[in-house]
Amino acid sequence: MRLRSLCFFLIAGTLIGVPLAAQKSAAKSTSPMPSVVKRGLAAFDEKAIKADVRFLASDLLEGRGTGTRGDSVAIEYIATQFEAAGLKPAGDNGTYYQKVPMLGITTDPAKTALSFTKDGASVVGPLKHEDEYVGQDQTQVPGDAIDSDVIFVGHGVVAPEYRWDDYKGIDTRGKTLIMLVDDPPATASEPDLFKGKARTYYGRWTYKYETGAAKNAAAVILIHTNEAAGYGWPVVRNSWGYENAFMLNKPGEPALKWAGWITEPVAQNLFKAAGYNLDELTRAAASRDFKPVPLGVKFNATISSKLRPFDSANVVAKLEGSDPKLRDEAIVYTSHHDHLGIGKPDATGDAIYNGAIDNATGCAVLLDLARVWAKTKPAPKRSVLFAAVTAEEQGLLGSAYLGAHPPIPAGRIALDLNFDAIQEIGRVSDVTMLGAERTTYYPTAEKVASALGIRIVPDQQPEQGSYYRSDHFSMGRAGIPAFSIGAGQEVIGKPAGYGKAKLKEYREKHYHQPSDEIEADWDWATSIEMAQLGYWLGWEAANASSMPNWKPGDEFRATRDKSLAALK
Repeated sequence: MRLRSLCFFLIAGTLIGVPLAAQKSAAKSTSPMPSVVKRGLAAFDEKAIKADVRFLASDLLEGRGTGTRGDSVAIEYIATQFEAAGLKPAGDNGTYYQKVPMLGITTDPAKTALSFTKDGASVVGPLKHEDEYVGQDQTQVPGDAIDSDVIFVGHGVVAPEYRWDDYKGIDTRGKTLIMLVDDPPATASEPDLFKGKARTYYGRWTYKYETGAAKNAAAVILIHTNEAAGYGWPVVRNSWGYENAFMLNKPGEPALKWAGWITEPVAQNLFKAAGYNLDELTRAAASRDFKPVPLGVKFNATISSKLRPFDSANVVAKLEGSDPKLRDEAIVYTSHHDHLGIGKPDATGDAIYNGAIDNATGCAVLLDLARVWAKTKPAPKRSVLFAAVTAEEQGLLGSAYLGAHPPIPAGRIALDLNFDAIQEIGRVSDVTMLGAERTTYYPTAEKVASALGIRIVPDQQPEQGSYYRSDHFSMGRAGIPAFSIGAGQEVIGKPAGYGKAKLKEYREKHYHQPSDEIEADWDWATSIEMAQLGYWLGWEAANASSMPNWKPGDEFRATRDKSLAALK
Protein backbone atom coordinates (compact mmCIF):
# COMPACT_ATOMS: atom_id res chain seq x y z
CA MET A 1 0.00 0.00 0.00
CA ARG A 2 1.12 3.56 -0.37
CA LEU A 3 0.50 6.90 1.38
CA ARG A 4 1.80 10.45 1.49
CA SER A 5 2.59 13.09 4.02
CA LEU A 6 0.88 16.03 5.65
CA CYS A 7 3.73 17.64 7.55
CA PHE A 8 1.77 19.19 10.39
CA PHE A 9 3.23 21.66 12.81
CA LEU A 10 1.37 23.16 15.73
CA ILE A 11 1.79 26.91 16.00
CA ALA A 12 -0.75 28.76 18.07
CA GLY A 13 -3.21 25.94 17.48
CA THR A 14 -2.91 26.17 13.68
CA LEU A 15 -1.70 23.40 11.38
CA ILE A 16 1.05 24.83 9.19
CA GLY A 17 2.03 23.02 6.00
CA VAL A 18 -1.41 21.55 5.35
CA PRO A 19 -2.96 22.55 2.01
CA LEU A 20 -5.56 25.28 2.36
CA ALA A 21 -8.23 22.95 0.97
CA ALA A 22 -7.51 20.47 3.73
CA GLN A 23 -7.67 23.15 6.41
CA LYS A 24 -11.04 24.34 5.11
CA SER A 25 -12.24 20.76 4.90
CA ALA A 26 -11.20 20.10 8.48
CA ALA A 27 -13.00 23.22 9.62
CA LYS A 28 -16.25 22.14 7.94
CA SER A 29 -15.96 18.44 8.69
CA THR A 30 -18.47 16.61 10.85
CA SER A 31 -15.37 14.97 12.39
CA PRO A 32 -13.48 17.99 13.79
CA MET A 33 -9.90 17.20 14.66
CA PRO A 34 -9.52 16.57 18.41
CA SER A 35 -6.66 18.47 20.04
CA VAL A 36 -4.97 15.20 21.03
CA VAL A 37 -5.02 14.14 17.36
CA LYS A 38 -3.49 17.47 16.31
CA ARG A 39 -0.61 16.88 18.68
CA GLY A 40 -0.21 13.34 17.45
CA LEU A 41 -0.17 14.29 13.76
CA ALA A 42 2.59 16.80 14.43
CA ALA A 43 4.74 14.18 16.14
CA PHE A 44 5.38 11.89 13.16
CA ASP A 45 9.04 11.94 12.22
CA GLU A 46 10.24 11.63 8.62
CA LYS A 47 13.83 11.08 9.75
CA ALA A 48 12.80 8.20 12.01
CA ILE A 49 10.80 6.51 9.24
CA LYS A 50 13.64 6.92 6.76
CA ALA A 51 16.16 5.52 9.26
CA ASP A 52 13.98 2.49 10.00
CA VAL A 53 13.57 1.72 6.30
CA ARG A 54 17.29 2.19 5.68
CA PHE A 55 18.16 -0.34 8.38
CA LEU A 56 15.47 -2.92 7.61
CA ALA A 57 16.27 -2.81 3.87
CA SER A 58 20.03 -2.86 4.28
CA ASP A 59 22.18 -5.67 2.88
CA LEU A 60 23.02 -6.51 6.50
CA LEU A 61 19.55 -8.05 6.85
CA GLU A 62 19.96 -10.10 3.66
CA GLY A 63 16.41 -9.54 2.45
CA ARG A 64 14.66 -10.68 5.66
CA GLY A 65 13.74 -14.11 4.30
CA THR A 66 11.40 -15.94 6.66
CA GLY A 67 13.36 -18.03 9.13
CA THR A 68 16.75 -16.54 8.20
CA ARG A 69 19.35 -14.68 10.24
CA GLY A 70 18.38 -11.41 8.57
CA ASP A 71 14.74 -11.69 9.49
CA SER A 72 15.70 -12.63 13.05
CA VAL A 73 17.65 -9.36 13.21
CA ALA A 74 14.57 -7.50 11.95
CA ILE A 75 12.42 -9.19 14.60
CA GLU A 76 14.85 -8.18 17.37
CA TYR A 77 15.10 -4.63 16.02
CA ILE A 78 11.33 -4.15 15.95
CA ALA A 79 10.97 -5.55 19.46
CA THR A 80 13.63 -3.20 20.82
CA GLN A 81 11.91 -0.23 19.17
CA PHE A 82 8.60 -1.20 20.75
CA GLU A 83 10.32 -1.49 24.13
CA ALA A 84 12.15 1.81 23.69
CA ALA A 85 8.84 3.51 22.91
CA GLY A 86 7.51 2.32 26.26
CA LEU A 87 4.95 -0.19 24.97
CA LYS A 88 4.11 -3.33 26.92
CA PRO A 89 4.91 -6.77 25.49
CA ALA A 90 1.86 -8.62 24.13
CA GLY A 91 3.47 -11.83 22.86
CA ASP A 92 4.10 -15.19 24.49
CA ASN A 93 4.93 -15.41 28.22
CA GLY A 94 5.35 -11.69 28.79
CA THR A 95 7.61 -11.13 25.76
CA TYR A 96 7.22 -9.18 22.52
CA TYR A 97 7.41 -12.41 20.49
CA GLN A 98 4.56 -14.62 19.36
CA LYS A 99 6.28 -17.79 18.20
CA VAL A 100 5.09 -19.14 14.84
CA PRO A 101 6.35 -22.71 14.21
CA MET A 102 7.02 -23.43 10.53
CA LEU A 103 8.62 -25.85 8.12
CA GLY A 104 10.85 -24.64 5.31
CA ILE A 105 10.61 -26.74 2.15
CA THR A 106 13.09 -26.49 -0.70
CA THR A 107 12.63 -28.56 -3.84
CA ASP A 108 15.96 -30.14 -4.76
CA PRO A 109 16.09 -29.72 -8.56
CA ALA A 110 19.04 -32.11 -8.89
CA LYS A 111 16.93 -34.96 -7.50
CA THR A 112 13.52 -33.87 -8.80
CA ALA A 113 12.20 -34.80 -12.24
CA LEU A 114 8.84 -33.70 -13.70
CA SER A 115 7.44 -34.94 -17.01
CA PHE A 116 4.17 -35.42 -18.82
CA THR A 117 3.85 -38.78 -20.57
CA LYS A 118 1.49 -40.49 -22.98
CA ASP A 119 1.46 -44.23 -23.56
CA GLY A 120 4.60 -44.49 -21.44
CA ALA A 121 6.65 -42.00 -23.47
CA SER A 122 7.50 -38.45 -22.46
CA VAL A 123 5.65 -35.80 -24.47
CA VAL A 124 6.74 -32.77 -22.45
CA GLY A 125 9.75 -32.81 -20.14
CA PRO A 126 11.74 -33.36 -18.14
CA LEU A 127 10.94 -29.78 -17.21
CA LYS A 128 13.64 -27.26 -16.32
CA HIS A 129 13.49 -25.93 -12.78
CA GLU A 130 12.95 -22.13 -12.57
CA ASP A 131 12.83 -21.76 -16.36
CA GLU A 132 9.74 -23.93 -16.90
CA TYR A 133 8.39 -24.91 -13.49
CA VAL A 134 8.51 -24.12 -9.78
CA GLY A 135 6.70 -25.67 -6.85
CA GLN A 136 6.80 -27.72 -3.66
CA ASP A 137 5.62 -30.98 -2.17
CA GLN A 138 3.19 -29.88 0.53
CA THR A 139 2.96 -33.27 2.26
CA GLN A 140 6.08 -32.25 4.20
CA VAL A 141 8.05 -35.45 3.50
CA PRO A 142 11.59 -35.58 2.07
CA GLY A 143 10.73 -37.82 -0.90
CA ASP A 144 7.62 -38.46 -2.97
CA ALA A 145 6.46 -39.78 -6.34
CA ILE A 146 3.45 -39.14 -8.56
CA ASP A 147 2.05 -41.12 -11.48
CA SER A 148 -1.42 -39.74 -12.13
CA ASP A 149 -3.88 -38.80 -14.84
CA VAL A 150 -4.01 -35.13 -15.81
CA ILE A 151 -7.35 -33.30 -15.91
CA PHE A 152 -7.92 -29.73 -17.05
CA VAL A 153 -10.43 -28.16 -14.65
CA GLY A 154 -10.69 -24.69 -16.17
CA HIS A 155 -10.38 -22.09 -13.44
CA GLY A 156 -10.67 -24.70 -10.68
CA VAL A 157 -13.53 -22.78 -9.06
CA VAL A 158 -16.52 -23.98 -7.04
CA ALA A 159 -18.73 -20.97 -6.25
CA PRO A 160 -22.36 -21.84 -5.43
CA GLU A 161 -23.31 -18.16 -5.15
CA TYR A 162 -22.43 -17.77 -8.83
CA ARG A 163 -23.85 -21.20 -9.78
CA TRP A 164 -20.35 -22.18 -10.87
CA ASP A 165 -18.64 -25.57 -10.61
CA ASP A 166 -15.52 -26.43 -12.62
CA TYR A 167 -15.36 -29.92 -11.07
CA LYS A 168 -18.69 -31.23 -12.37
CA GLY A 169 -19.05 -34.95 -11.72
CA ILE A 170 -15.36 -35.83 -11.71
CA ASP A 171 -13.39 -37.95 -9.26
CA THR A 172 -10.27 -35.95 -8.40
CA ARG A 173 -8.76 -38.34 -5.86
CA GLY A 174 -5.14 -38.97 -6.77
CA LYS A 175 -5.40 -36.95 -9.98
CA THR A 176 -3.25 -34.09 -11.27
CA LEU A 177 -5.36 -30.98 -11.81
CA ILE A 178 -4.12 -28.36 -14.24
CA MET A 179 -5.91 -25.02 -14.17
CA LEU A 180 -5.94 -21.31 -14.98
CA VAL A 181 -4.79 -18.71 -12.48
CA ASP A 182 -7.67 -16.26 -12.35
CA ASP A 183 -11.43 -15.89 -12.01
CA PRO A 184 -13.87 -16.92 -14.70
CA PRO A 185 -14.35 -13.72 -16.72
CA ALA A 186 -17.43 -11.52 -16.61
CA THR A 187 -19.59 -11.36 -19.72
CA ALA A 188 -21.76 -8.78 -21.44
CA SER A 189 -24.85 -10.50 -20.06
CA GLU A 190 -23.30 -10.87 -16.57
CA PRO A 191 -20.95 -7.90 -16.07
CA ASP A 192 -20.80 -8.48 -12.30
CA LEU A 193 -19.88 -12.16 -12.53
CA PHE A 194 -17.08 -12.75 -10.03
CA LYS A 195 -17.18 -8.99 -9.34
CA GLY A 196 -16.42 -8.08 -12.93
CA LYS A 197 -12.94 -6.71 -13.43
CA ALA A 198 -11.97 -7.22 -9.78
CA ARG A 199 -10.02 -10.31 -8.74
CA THR A 200 -11.81 -12.37 -6.10
CA TYR A 201 -10.36 -14.98 -3.77
CA TYR A 202 -11.43 -17.62 -6.28
CA GLY A 203 -8.74 -16.26 -8.57
CA ARG A 204 -5.90 -16.55 -6.05
CA TRP A 205 -3.36 -19.36 -6.16
CA THR A 206 -3.99 -20.05 -2.48
CA TYR A 207 -7.63 -20.88 -3.22
CA LYS A 208 -6.65 -23.19 -6.10
CA TYR A 209 -4.28 -25.21 -3.91
CA GLU A 210 -6.64 -25.29 -0.91
CA THR A 211 -9.49 -26.61 -3.07
CA GLY A 212 -7.34 -29.18 -4.84
CA ALA A 213 -6.05 -30.49 -1.52
CA ALA A 214 -9.56 -30.66 -0.07
CA LYS A 215 -10.60 -32.73 -3.09
CA ASN A 216 -7.71 -35.15 -2.42
CA ALA A 217 -5.89 -34.43 -5.66
CA ALA A 218 -2.29 -35.56 -5.93
CA ALA A 219 -1.15 -32.36 -7.61
CA VAL A 220 -2.36 -28.94 -8.67
CA ILE A 221 -0.48 -27.20 -11.48
CA LEU A 222 -1.21 -23.58 -12.37
CA ILE A 223 -0.67 -22.18 -15.86
CA HIS A 224 1.13 -18.87 -15.65
CA THR A 225 0.38 -15.94 -17.93
CA ASN A 226 1.28 -12.34 -17.13
CA GLU A 227 -2.31 -11.22 -17.53
CA ALA A 228 -3.87 -14.00 -15.45
CA ALA A 229 -1.34 -13.87 -12.60
CA GLY A 230 -0.98 -10.10 -12.59
CA TYR A 231 2.83 -10.35 -12.71
CA GLY A 232 5.55 -11.89 -14.84
CA TRP A 233 7.25 -15.27 -14.52
CA PRO A 234 10.27 -13.78 -12.67
CA VAL A 235 7.95 -12.92 -9.76
CA VAL A 236 6.69 -16.51 -9.63
CA ARG A 237 10.22 -17.88 -9.95
CA ASN A 238 11.58 -15.61 -7.22
CA SER A 239 8.71 -16.45 -4.87
CA TRP A 240 8.53 -20.21 -5.48
CA GLY A 241 11.92 -21.24 -6.81
CA TYR A 242 13.67 -21.44 -3.44
CA GLU A 243 12.70 -22.32 0.10
CA ASN A 244 9.07 -21.75 0.98
CA ALA A 245 7.68 -21.73 4.50
CA PHE A 246 4.57 -23.61 5.55
CA MET A 247 2.61 -24.06 8.73
CA LEU A 248 3.06 -27.57 10.10
CA ASN A 249 0.43 -29.99 8.78
CA LYS A 250 -2.10 -31.30 11.25
CA PRO A 251 -2.58 -35.09 11.50
CA GLY A 252 -4.97 -36.25 8.78
CA GLU A 253 -4.99 -32.89 7.04
CA PRO A 254 -5.08 -33.32 3.23
CA ALA A 255 -2.03 -32.02 1.38
CA LEU A 256 -0.83 -31.91 -2.20
CA LYS A 257 2.15 -33.98 -3.26
CA TRP A 258 2.85 -31.20 -5.75
CA ALA A 259 1.68 -27.59 -5.78
CA GLY A 260 3.34 -25.83 -8.66
CA TRP A 261 3.36 -23.52 -11.65
CA ILE A 262 4.33 -24.04 -15.28
CA THR A 263 5.02 -21.41 -17.92
CA GLU A 264 2.53 -20.74 -20.70
CA PRO A 265 4.80 -22.24 -23.44
CA VAL A 266 5.04 -25.49 -21.48
CA ALA A 267 1.26 -25.55 -21.12
CA GLN A 268 0.78 -24.86 -24.83
CA ASN A 269 3.06 -27.78 -25.70
CA LEU A 270 1.35 -30.08 -23.21
CA PHE A 271 -2.14 -29.41 -24.53
CA LYS A 272 -0.94 -29.77 -28.14
CA ALA A 273 0.67 -33.13 -27.32
CA ALA A 274 -2.61 -34.21 -25.74
CA GLY A 275 -4.52 -33.28 -28.90
CA TYR A 276 -6.07 -30.08 -27.56
CA ASN A 277 -5.66 -26.36 -28.04
CA LEU A 278 -5.06 -24.43 -24.82
CA ASP A 279 -6.56 -21.20 -26.17
CA GLU A 280 -9.74 -23.00 -27.21
CA LEU A 281 -10.10 -24.73 -23.85
CA THR A 282 -9.44 -21.44 -22.07
CA ARG A 283 -12.37 -19.91 -23.95
CA ALA A 284 -14.52 -22.94 -23.13
CA ALA A 285 -13.63 -22.57 -19.45
CA ALA A 286 -15.25 -19.11 -19.45
CA SER A 287 -18.68 -20.77 -19.58
CA ARG A 288 -20.80 -22.12 -16.76
CA ASP A 289 -21.35 -25.18 -18.95
CA PHE A 290 -17.66 -26.10 -18.92
CA LYS A 291 -16.90 -29.66 -17.85
CA PRO A 292 -13.49 -31.03 -16.78
CA VAL A 293 -11.38 -32.39 -19.63
CA PRO A 294 -9.19 -35.48 -19.05
CA LEU A 295 -6.16 -34.83 -21.24
CA GLY A 296 -5.20 -38.45 -21.73
CA VAL A 297 -1.69 -37.84 -20.41
CA LYS A 298 -0.01 -38.60 -17.09
CA PHE A 299 2.01 -36.45 -14.74
CA ASN A 300 5.10 -38.35 -13.64
CA ALA A 301 7.16 -36.83 -10.85
CA THR A 302 9.98 -37.87 -8.60
CA ILE A 303 10.23 -35.20 -5.93
CA SER A 304 13.04 -34.60 -3.44
CA SER A 305 12.65 -31.93 -0.77
CA LYS A 306 14.96 -30.46 1.83
CA LEU A 307 13.05 -29.89 5.08
CA ARG A 308 14.01 -27.31 7.71
CA PRO A 309 11.86 -26.91 10.84
CA PHE A 310 12.19 -23.47 12.41
CA ASP A 311 10.38 -20.89 14.51
CA SER A 312 9.67 -17.40 13.29
CA ALA A 313 7.77 -14.76 15.23
CA ASN A 314 5.18 -12.06 15.10
CA VAL A 315 6.34 -9.07 17.14
CA VAL A 316 3.44 -7.80 19.26
CA ALA A 317 3.21 -4.82 21.63
CA LYS A 318 0.44 -3.06 23.50
CA LEU A 319 -0.55 0.40 24.69
CA GLU A 320 -2.99 0.06 27.59
CA GLY A 321 -6.31 1.84 27.16
CA SER A 322 -7.52 4.41 29.68
CA ASP A 323 -11.12 3.25 30.17
CA PRO A 324 -11.52 0.63 32.95
CA LYS A 325 -13.95 -1.42 30.84
CA LEU A 326 -13.01 -0.62 27.23
CA ARG A 327 -9.29 -1.24 27.82
CA ASP A 328 -10.10 -4.95 27.50
CA GLU A 329 -10.91 -4.20 23.85
CA ALA A 330 -8.38 -2.96 21.29
CA ILE A 331 -7.58 -1.78 17.82
CA VAL A 332 -4.57 -3.30 16.07
CA TYR A 333 -2.06 -2.02 13.53
CA THR A 334 -0.35 -4.65 11.37
CA SER A 335 2.51 -4.77 8.89
CA HIS A 336 4.72 -7.65 7.71
CA HIS A 337 8.46 -7.66 8.45
CA ASP A 338 9.57 -10.42 6.06
CA HIS A 339 10.63 -10.38 2.41
CA LEU A 340 12.28 -12.92 0.06
CA GLY A 341 15.83 -13.13 1.42
CA ILE A 342 18.64 -14.15 -0.93
CA GLY A 343 17.69 -15.60 -4.31
CA LYS A 344 18.46 -15.58 -8.00
CA PRO A 345 20.93 -12.79 -8.95
CA ASP A 346 19.71 -10.09 -11.30
CA ALA A 347 21.64 -8.77 -14.30
CA THR A 348 23.94 -6.77 -12.00
CA GLY A 349 24.78 -9.82 -9.87
CA ASP A 350 22.73 -8.60 -6.89
CA ALA A 351 21.04 -11.54 -5.15
CA ILE A 352 19.68 -9.75 -2.04
CA TYR A 353 15.96 -9.04 -2.24
CA ASN A 354 16.05 -6.06 0.13
CA GLY A 355 12.31 -5.34 0.13
CA ALA A 356 12.60 -1.62 0.81
CA ILE A 357 9.12 -0.75 -0.40
CA ASP A 358 7.79 -4.25 0.30
CA ASN A 359 7.70 -3.97 3.23
CA ALA A 360 10.33 -2.03 5.15
CA THR A 361 8.15 1.04 4.53
CA GLY A 362 5.10 -0.50 6.20
CA CYS A 363 7.19 -1.58 9.19
CA ALA A 364 8.64 1.90 9.52
CA VAL A 365 5.15 3.40 9.56
CA LEU A 366 4.13 0.83 12.19
CA LEU A 367 7.12 1.78 14.35
CA ASP A 368 6.43 5.50 14.11
CA LEU A 369 2.77 4.88 14.93
CA ALA A 370 3.98 2.98 18.00
CA ARG A 371 6.21 5.89 19.07
CA VAL A 372 3.48 8.49 18.61
CA TRP A 373 0.79 6.42 20.31
CA ALA A 374 3.10 5.76 23.28
CA LYS A 375 3.32 9.54 23.84
CA THR A 376 -0.41 10.17 23.32
CA LYS A 377 -1.98 11.84 26.37
CA PRO A 378 -4.61 11.06 27.37
CA ALA A 379 -4.43 7.48 26.17
CA PRO A 380 -7.42 6.25 24.15
CA LYS A 381 -10.24 4.38 25.84
CA ARG A 382 -9.47 1.08 24.11
CA SER A 383 -6.04 -0.45 24.06
CA VAL A 384 -3.86 -0.29 20.94
CA LEU A 385 -1.98 -3.35 19.65
CA PHE A 386 0.95 -3.27 17.23
CA ALA A 387 1.84 -6.44 15.33
CA ALA A 388 4.77 -6.83 12.91
CA VAL A 389 3.86 -10.17 11.38
CA THR A 390 6.00 -12.82 9.74
CA ALA A 391 5.78 -14.83 6.51
CA GLU A 392 3.41 -12.61 4.55
CA GLU A 393 5.36 -13.43 1.40
CA GLN A 394 4.81 -17.13 2.11
CA GLY A 395 1.02 -16.83 1.98
CA LEU A 396 0.03 -14.54 4.89
CA LEU A 397 1.13 -17.18 7.40
CA GLY A 398 2.08 -14.91 10.30
CA SER A 399 -1.13 -12.90 10.19
CA ALA A 400 -3.16 -16.11 9.84
CA TYR A 401 -1.49 -17.36 13.03
CA LEU A 402 -2.16 -14.02 14.74
CA GLY A 403 -5.81 -14.16 13.68
CA ALA A 404 -6.13 -17.67 15.09
CA HIS A 405 -4.20 -16.81 18.29
CA PRO A 406 -4.85 -13.11 19.00
CA PRO A 407 -3.50 -11.53 22.22
CA ILE A 408 -7.11 -10.87 23.22
CA PRO A 409 -10.25 -12.58 21.87
CA ALA A 410 -10.97 -11.61 18.25
CA GLY A 411 -14.41 -10.41 19.28
CA ARG A 412 -12.77 -7.72 21.40
CA ILE A 413 -10.60 -6.35 18.56
CA ALA A 414 -12.48 -3.41 17.08
CA LEU A 415 -10.43 -2.84 13.92
CA ASP A 416 -7.25 -3.81 12.10
CA LEU A 417 -5.39 -1.17 10.06
CA ASN A 418 -2.71 -2.66 7.82
CA PHE A 419 0.24 -1.07 6.00
CA ASP A 420 1.95 -2.85 3.11
CA ALA A 421 4.35 -1.50 0.45
CA ILE A 422 4.23 2.29 0.58
CA GLN A 423 5.69 3.92 -2.51
CA GLU A 424 7.55 7.06 -1.48
CA ILE A 425 6.40 9.46 -4.23
CA GLY A 426 5.17 12.47 -2.24
CA ARG A 427 1.96 13.73 -0.68
CA VAL A 428 -1.18 12.51 -2.45
CA SER A 429 -4.73 13.79 -2.61
CA ASP A 430 -6.30 10.34 -2.78
CA VAL A 431 -6.08 7.13 -0.81
CA THR A 432 -7.22 3.53 -1.09
CA MET A 433 -8.67 1.63 1.86
CA LEU A 434 -8.99 -1.93 0.61
CA GLY A 435 -12.01 -3.46 2.34
CA ALA A 436 -13.10 -0.43 4.36
CA GLU A 437 -16.24 -0.08 2.25
CA ARG A 438 -17.27 -3.55 3.43
CA THR A 439 -17.36 -2.44 7.07
CA THR A 440 -19.67 -0.26 9.14
CA TYR A 441 -16.61 1.88 9.90
CA TYR A 442 -16.54 3.28 6.36
CA PRO A 443 -18.55 6.48 7.09
CA THR A 444 -16.03 7.37 9.81
CA ALA A 445 -13.15 6.67 7.43
CA GLU A 446 -14.74 8.98 4.85
CA LYS A 447 -15.13 11.78 7.39
CA VAL A 448 -11.54 11.51 8.64
CA ALA A 449 -10.09 11.40 5.14
CA SER A 450 -12.22 14.34 4.06
CA ALA A 451 -11.09 16.34 7.09
CA LEU A 452 -7.51 15.83 5.91
CA GLY A 453 -8.35 16.86 2.37
CA ILE A 454 -7.97 13.31 1.03
CA ARG A 455 -10.39 11.43 -1.22
CA ILE A 456 -10.98 7.72 -0.76
CA VAL A 457 -10.82 6.08 -4.18
CA PRO A 458 -11.56 2.48 -5.20
CA ASP A 459 -8.82 -0.06 -5.74
CA GLN A 460 -6.84 1.30 -8.68
CA GLN A 461 -5.92 -2.20 -9.90
CA PRO A 462 -8.85 -4.44 -8.97
CA GLU A 463 -7.67 -7.12 -11.39
CA GLN A 464 -4.63 -7.67 -9.12
CA GLY A 465 -6.81 -9.03 -6.31
CA SER A 466 -4.89 -6.92 -3.80
CA TYR A 467 -7.51 -7.34 -1.08
CA TYR A 468 -6.59 -11.03 -0.83
CA ARG A 469 -2.83 -10.49 -0.95
CA SER A 470 -2.07 -8.71 2.30
CA ASP A 471 -2.38 -9.33 6.01
CA HIS A 472 -5.68 -7.54 6.59
CA PHE A 473 -7.29 -10.51 4.76
CA SER A 474 -6.14 -12.92 7.49
CA MET A 475 -7.60 -10.66 10.15
CA GLY A 476 -10.83 -10.42 8.18
CA ARG A 477 -11.06 -14.20 8.02
CA ALA A 478 -10.86 -14.16 11.82
CA GLY A 479 -13.91 -11.86 11.78
CA ILE A 480 -12.03 -8.67 12.67
CA PRO A 481 -13.03 -5.62 10.58
CA ALA A 482 -9.82 -4.97 8.66
CA PHE A 483 -8.45 -3.02 5.75
CA SER A 484 -5.18 -1.74 4.30
CA ILE A 485 -4.36 1.93 3.93
CA GLY A 486 -2.55 2.84 0.73
CA ALA A 487 -1.81 5.95 -1.27
CA GLY A 488 -3.66 6.69 -4.47
CA GLN A 489 -2.04 7.95 -7.65
CA GLU A 490 -2.72 11.71 -7.61
CA VAL A 491 0.51 13.23 -6.32
CA ILE A 492 0.27 16.84 -5.19
CA GLY A 493 2.65 19.10 -7.10
CA LYS A 494 3.29 16.53 -9.83
CA PRO A 495 1.77 16.30 -13.31
CA ALA A 496 -1.22 14.08 -14.00
CA GLY A 497 -0.20 10.46 -14.44
CA TYR A 498 2.98 10.76 -12.36
CA GLY A 499 1.79 8.44 -9.60
CA LYS A 500 0.40 5.89 -12.04
CA ALA A 501 3.69 5.84 -13.96
CA LYS A 502 5.71 5.34 -10.76
CA LEU A 503 3.49 2.44 -9.71
CA LYS A 504 3.82 0.86 -13.16
CA GLU A 505 7.61 1.24 -12.99
CA TYR A 506 7.73 -0.39 -9.56
CA ARG A 507 5.57 -3.35 -10.53
CA GLU A 508 7.43 -4.02 -13.77
CA LYS A 509 11.01 -3.39 -12.63
CA HIS A 510 11.27 -3.69 -8.85
CA TYR A 511 8.44 -5.75 -7.34
CA HIS A 512 9.98 -8.90 -5.83
CA GLN A 513 13.31 -8.04 -7.43
CA PRO A 514 16.72 -7.24 -5.88
CA SER A 515 16.26 -3.66 -7.12
CA ASP A 516 13.59 -2.94 -4.48
CA GLU A 517 16.00 -0.70 -2.59
CA ILE A 518 15.97 2.87 -1.26
CA GLU A 519 16.36 5.49 -3.98
CA ALA A 520 17.80 8.97 -3.47
CA ASP A 521 14.77 10.68 -5.03
CA TRP A 522 12.17 9.15 -2.70
CA ASP A 523 9.76 11.66 -1.19
CA TRP A 524 9.01 10.42 2.32
CA ALA A 525 5.93 12.61 2.62
CA THR A 526 3.99 9.52 1.55
CA SER A 527 4.70 7.51 4.69
CA ILE A 528 4.11 10.51 6.93
CA GLU A 529 0.71 11.14 5.36
CA MET A 530 -0.33 7.50 5.63
CA ALA A 531 0.85 7.26 9.23
CA GLN A 532 -1.08 10.39 10.15
CA LEU A 533 -4.21 9.12 8.45
CA GLY A 534 -3.86 5.77 10.20
CA TYR A 535 -3.39 7.49 13.56
CA TRP A 536 -6.60 9.52 13.33
CA LEU A 537 -8.58 6.53 12.02
CA GLY A 538 -7.26 4.51 14.95
CA TRP A 539 -8.12 7.24 17.44
CA GLU A 540 -11.73 7.31 16.30
CA ALA A 541 -12.08 3.52 16.54
CA ALA A 542 -10.29 3.35 19.89
CA ASN A 543 -12.66 5.89 21.43
CA ALA A 544 -15.98 5.06 19.73
CA SER A 545 -18.91 4.02 21.91
CA SER A 546 -19.23 0.73 20.00
CA MET A 547 -17.07 -1.44 17.80
CA PRO A 548 -17.50 -1.63 14.03
CA ASN A 549 -18.63 -4.74 12.19
CA TRP A 550 -18.69 -6.14 8.67
CA LYS A 551 -21.76 -5.05 6.77
CA PRO A 552 -24.69 -7.48 6.63
CA GLY A 553 -24.14 -10.11 3.96
CA ASP A 554 -20.36 -9.75 3.88
CA GLU A 555 -18.40 -13.01 3.75
CA PHE A 556 -16.82 -12.28 7.17
CA ARG A 557 -19.96 -11.07 8.98
CA ALA A 558 -20.99 -14.49 10.31
CA THR A 559 -17.54 -15.10 11.79
CA ARG A 560 -17.61 -11.68 13.45
CA ASP A 561 -21.08 -12.19 14.89
CA LYS A 562 -20.06 -15.61 16.23
CA SER A 563 -16.98 -14.17 17.94
CA LEU A 564 -19.08 -11.41 19.50
CA ALA A 565 -21.70 -13.88 20.70
CA ALA A 566 -19.00 -16.01 22.33
CA LEU A 567 -18.17 -13.11 24.65
CA LYS A 568 -21.67 -12.77 26.04
